[in-house]
Amino acid sequence: MATSTTKTGQPLDRAAIDSVLRRRLFYTPSFEIYGGERGLFDYGPPGCALQANIVDLWRKHFVLEEDMLEVDCTMLTPEAVLKTSGHVDKFADWMCKDPKSGEIFRADHLVEQVLEARLKADKDARGVKVEVDEAKEAKKKKKISQKAEKLDDALVQEYEETLAKIDNYGGDELGELIKKYNIKGPTSGAELDPPKAFNLMFQTQIGPSADKPNGYLRPETAQGQFLNFQKLLEFNQQSMPFASASIGKSFRNEISPRSGLLRVREFLMAEIEHFVDPEGGKKHPRFEEVKNTKLTLLNRKTQLSGSTKCDEVTIGDAVASGLVDNETLGYFIARIQDFLLKIGVDKTKLRFRQHMANEMAHYAADCWDAELFTTYGWIECVGCADRSAYDLTVHKEKTGAALVVRETRAEPLVVEEFQIDLNRKKLGPKFRADAKAVESAVDALSQDLREKLSLELEKSGKIEVPTPGVGSGTTELEKDLIKIEKRKRTEHIREYTPNVIEPSFGIGRILYSMMEHVFWIREGDGSRGVLSFPPAVAPTKVLLVPLSSHPDFKPHTKKLTHRLRRVGVSNKVDDSSASIGKRYSRNDELGTPFGITIDFQTVKDNTVTLRDRDSTKQVRASEDEIIDAVKSLVDGEETWDDIAKRLPAFEGQEVE
Repeated sequence: MATSTTKTGQPLDRAAIDSVLRRRLFYTPSFEIYGGERGLFDYGPPGCALQANIVDLWRKHFVLEEDMLEVDCTMLTPEAVLKTSGHVDKFADWMCKDPKSGEIFRADHLVEQVLEARLKADKDARGVKVEVDEAKEAKKKKKISQKAEKLDDALVQEYEETLAKIDNYGGDELGELIKKYNIKGPTSGAELDPPKAFNLMFQTQIGPSADKPNGYLRPETAQGQFLNFQKLLEFNQQSMPFASASIGKSFRNEISPRSGLLRVREFLMAEIEHFVDPEGGKKHPRFEEVKNTKLTLLNRKTQLSGSTKCDEVTIGDAVASGLVDNETLGYFIARIQDFLLKIGVDKTKLRFRQHMANEMAHYAADCWDAELFTTYGWIECVGCADRSAYDLTVHKEKTGAALVVRETRAEPLVVEEFQIDLNRKKLGPKFRADAKAVESAVDALSQDLREKLSLELEKSGKIEVPTPGVGSGTTELEKDLIKIEKRKRTEHIREYTPNVIEPSFGIGRILYSMMEHVFWIREGDGSRGVLSFPPAVAPTKVLLVPLSSHPDFKPHTKKLTHRLRRVGVSNKVDDSSASIGKRYSRNDELGTPFGITIDFQTVKDNTVTLRDRDSTKQVRASEDEIIDAVKSLVDGEETWDDIAKRLPAFEGQEVE
């Protein structure tokens, strides 16, 4: 696996960035003074601000730009809802247990970890110089002992092909791989139990009278949006297509969360459900705006061949060739990339991977994941799925609710079909308690079967109708009970169940991956870390630095603080006794993009210096000009290069 590097080309040291993030309280393990609980984390002040800014930008980029209808639905979900949606039966990962140590592992992750470790040992044995993440390797050595052995070339290729297809394996196949490659318990060396399905949802009890769990903490925000579809359609004045959006917490009982913020049990999601008419190929009215957007795509066919080689293609070409199923799916894939780049994701560490058949969610017709490369490898951060009409259909069938669109046809449609008349006066007394079930089964007969049965009824005077759950599964009906005739009817109203395109964002995963992408080390002066957040998402936009504690500086500092807040620019003051250089350096670790220094020249003429975090260059101008410049930079209207061209450079005080 390739090594993640910083923007300056340095190998990215995960231990270094974790040290900065925890020391600066971006996040911390939950319940730490009680020993902590795996897979649960708390965000500190800069982490909260960073997350809030990412969510704010997400709302502007999607909800505002696409005119979406935002809803906030409950996290508690009755069991019946998730049983109907398929989550109770199918929302699971494969786990295997070490019977000797009692450790439990997610089966696909264990296979992946062992094979990668063996490939690394093979490269070491061949004398291939490979840059590695030392922290990751130290952990691997502790958990999985691998001698530096040369592997047969054919086995190396087999391992690489297996890793490329790892997401396509089910439980039985993972069990076979564990046996085939002699994968044992990492600490005990014991043979592992066969993989078992483990449902990831947290059960809970809703209400004091329930004597057993009767609900779940939601595993996604989508179901609330589907259940409110009819109300949202009415709110939207029956206009199609439209999209709803929801931002909120979801919960998944991860089998073995071991990757920091990337695999947690409680997390923030931002999901979109774009409802579209299935007729007409799922076109999107704004697809022309994005069709020339270039994307890095890893398609299903390439993965099944055992390769991870990506292609760079425009989304227009991908849709035209059928690689991406339709325009609406393609439109959102392009918009997802645009959003990720806005918040600071490195484009060279972004790819879209198509789901293989075996890993496809039970509802999906096609799905692409936006994956970001980190020190943990490629991490799925956004899923973009065509859920077809699955969810609305199953909830409609279960509840009888009209989760459909009804539109007046421009031209009436004449339909010729086989229609059935039942003699209910005779049907009831004959079948008694089963009468309703028989009637429902008859109503559900397809047109092809109705045609066949009409000929049989005319010929023999009776027919056998499939009636699941009644008697032997078929019911005889004579011609005095049923009539089947071909008739014409005119439809003035078209009724259909919309299809759904769903972009689903894991905010925590995006946040952590982006922090790795923007982290780098400033060489010299202690080799301090820098988080180069784009101004739009940086937790604090401006650091105000009085040259000293001289009382003449305080009025200017206070005035600048209030003026910046009035224009919506977050700022904080560092008037500690440390040197200006040290004060700026510790705020570089917090990702603060700009700094304003108040000095004795400020007292004389109301001018201040403005510092750029990444280049450490400065300009000097009046307070009004600097505030206008900062506002322009934060809003993305100008870059630092633009500011440096129009405001005078300043070469005075800085480092220590």
